[in-house]
Amino acid sequence: MSSSTIATKKPPSDQTDMFVQLTLGWHVITTLAGLGGLAYIWVTPGFSIWIQLATTVALLILSGGSVAAVMWIARREHRGRMASLLVNYLGFILSVIGSLHVLGIFLGIDQLANTFSRGVIWLFIMFLGYVVGTIGDRFEGTATQRQFHTAGRWIAIISFVIFLFRVGLLEGLQGIFNNLVDPIAMTLVAGILIFGFFCWVMWRRPTADLFGVTNTQTEMLNGYLFLTPNLIGFLIFFAGPLVFSLYVSFTNWDAFGTQDWVGLDNYTKLLNIDFAVLDAPDQRANEILDVTIYDELGRFNLFGRSYIVGAADKLFWISIWNTLKFAVMAVPLSVIPALLLANLLNSKLPGMKFFRAVYFLPSVAAVVGIALVWQWLYNSTVGYINYGITSLVNLINMFGASVTDPEIRWLSNTDTALLSVAIMTAWRLIGFNTVLFLAGLQNIPKVLYEAATVDGANEYQQFRNVTVPLLAPTTFFVMITTVVTAMQVFEDIFIVMPGQNPAGPGNSTLTMVLYLYQKGFQRFEQGYASAIAWVLFLVIFAATLLQFQRQRRGSGAYD
Repeated sequence: MSSSTIATKKPPSDQTDMFVQLTLGWHVITTLAGLGGLAYIWVTPGFSIWIQLATTVALLILSGGSVAAVMWIARREHRGRMASLLVNYLGFILSVIGSLHVLGIFLGIDQLANTFSRGVIWLFIMFLGYVVGTIGDRFEGTATQRQFHTAGRWIAIISFVIFLFRVGLLEGLQGIFNNLVDPIAMTLVAGILIFGFFCWVMWRRPTADLFGVTNTQTEMLNGYLFLTPNLIGFLIFFAGPLVFSLYVSFTNWDAFGTQDWVGLDNYTKLLNIDFAVLDAPDQRANEILDVTIYDELGRFNLFGRSYIVGAADKLFWISIWNTLKFAVMAVPLSVIPALLLANLLNSKLPGMKFFRAVYFLPSVAAVVGIALVWQWLYNSTVGYINYGITSLVNLINMFGASVTDPEIRWLSNTDTALLSVAIMTAWRLIGFNTVLFLAGLQNIPKVLYEAATVDGANEYQQFRNVTVPLLAPTTFFVMITTVVTAMQVFEDIFIVMPGQNPAGPGNSTLTMVLYLYQKGFQRFEQGYASAIAWVLFLVIFAATLLQFQRQRRGSGAYD
């Protein structure tokens, strides 16, 4: 059998055995330190609940992993080595991040960005020193070669030292050494050295042989090592904030001090609505609704009876409705034209590569720049869109017609504001969707079209019976990504809407993300904004599930 399935444990050397015993003792210490830290963080007052929770998770991983490492290493099991590497690697990373903060290195890097331009010329001279050294290679084996190498080396060294002085890096290093006298900084630096040492101990080839590590296990460990930067970034910048926002949604946190647990109060206020039967269609809302709790959201007739709908948070329901309307308008406008363009660009006509690049350009352009251009185009007075409409109306009226110029106020009319943003967003997304459709079209075998042509199918029949079914997986992906993008629209509306109110006239462009922004970052109701974010997540999740169900039914129909 192969070495990947059978592991042979080699007898350890005295040094390796001593290192393993030291590792066992170290994990006993980390276990006790983790339990002591847990007791301290929960007994000592002054820590916020989210700091306590985050620290508890980290300490539980530290102490739990150390306990597992002690038990398995004592029995010389490979999983004990894995647990030890995990604990020491995480301890090393956390110590490095903490040291960078305490020693002021993060601030130093920011200051270095401001002074870097003063030393650029010396970096160029340092490069010239390298060039001088390479010129000497033309005189290989002679004294001239050594002279050129020496001159190039000294030019590089002197210019690099001057560069350090010019950008202030030496003063920064002096500040770092001055901060080392802080006990916390010394502890973190010691943590880097100790955790790093025990990582090296368990990573060594003799230690791996002691635990009977196979090639498969080594490759797996190397794979995890390459994945760790992404995994750590995911935990710190995505999973961690995600869990934290869920906790915040059950509080009344104002982003500064107040952080009382309110349970489901935020969600109750968001979703609280009331229906009532009206005695008359024009009956006043305060006669039938408790106006201290509910605002009138709307009225409707059903089977000859008039009803009124009240909402505890009227703007939230308006934002949901606007978000759904925006998605209904923007998704078809950005998917259907993209499919048609992809079919056109998939042809063999000359110049297609140029047009592919042209259509994709809006996808790589900055949203801010696009929004500002469209804001100018939509201008009701000097915008080119209204200018074109006016010119067309005048041209038609020259032939005796009496067409009235609509003079559309695109961004300041409640009927057109949301549609205007949807058109702009669709124009921005068409290029990316076209590229996706084009990739899907190029994967369809050409022989199928040839067979359809032989059977007498015209271009429309080929498109309907060959292209659309075989393009279903690509269409599904495009629909999902476009729906998610449309439901998360924010920058387009925030920038393109004129004035200080991006919600538009009559809140006609108030979407869920925009409402979340207003609550969280303008009114500092972070708890309430987090609840809105989680409701938005559920809405997007429901829309995605619906798309999955439609995709399955479509696949079954084609099968």
